Amino acid sequence: MAPHFEYIPHPRVAERKAAPPVKVRDERRLDHPNPVVRFNARFGLVITVVVGTMWCAYLFAIVALISLPSAISSHNLTILIAWVSSNFLQLVLLPIIIVGQNIQAKAADKRAEDTYKDAEAVLHEAAQIQAHLQVQDKAIDDILARLSRLGPVAAG
Repeated sequence: MAPHFEYIPHPRVAERKAAPPVKVRDERRLDHPNPVVRFNARFGLVITVVVGTMWCAYLFAIVALISLPSAISSHNLTILIAWVSSNFLQLVLLPIIIVGQNIQAKAADKRAEDTYKDAEAVLHEAAQIQAHLQVQDKAIDDILARLSRLGPVAAG
């Protein structure tokens, strides 16, 4: 008789079934047992959500433009350069960068979800292959059993 293969699933298969892919919104600090860590995470998230909008970028641009006439009337290149770099660029670019980071985080979550689904499909296909191999093993066992019943005449 043919030796039988014993299928032993990898432990990661059970882990995958128990937990979905981790996403940015699943950040564990929001559920942290330490109240200070939990507060800091939630407060930081609220600030990031508020500042990370294009409306905030527009508001910061208006705030920065309020001081532009003063910088221009100083006739000092250093003050004008300082206004552009510290007042305008920093105020306006910060929310725009956060908006971009949020978009990238959503794309990363989508990629993680797609990768998870792809891995699920691969695991399903592997299980189908395993089932197919078991059917073939049975067929081979049947063929070998018939040959052994025929005895040495079939071999010669």
